[in-house]
Amino acid sequence: MTDDRLAPSRPILAASVAVVRDGRVLLAARGEEPMRGRFTLPGGLVEPGETLAEAALRELSEEVGVTATMIGPIRPVEIILRDEAGRVASHFVVQAHAARWRAGEGKTGPEALAVVWADAADAERLPTTPGLPDIVRAAIAMAEGAR
Repeated sequence: MTDDRLAPSRPILAASVAVVRDGRVLLAARGEEPMRGRFTLPGGLVEPGETLAEAALRELSEEVGVTATMIGPIRPVEIILRDEAGRVASHFVVQAHAARWRAGEGKTGPEALAVVWADAADAERLPTTPGLPDIVRAAIAMAEGAR
């Protein structure tokens, strides 16, 4: 199998998770391109035989050392980046999930340059990946409704 995350031959399937704790969501600044330094949800590629929810929780633990209990899916987000010539440089379909925090404060590492617990207003002010403030609002609403 070839790694076609850049100059892809097909969209890449990924999963992310908005972990809610006390009305805030854990955000991580991306440590890798595309969009290095922008805040996003912990997440990553779905492995064969893994559900979207399983992938989201695995990536959460691997990237930032946090564990959570899944509430449910929010919505997919498509990220399509183009090069200077207009060709597709990368295309990700990321299924965002909401979850309730269980343990861990969030740690930095190669995939997370910084971590913050942010409310919806914070997410509006930070440099983020496309659509993130709406996902943060939806996750907080889901967590409040699932009490």
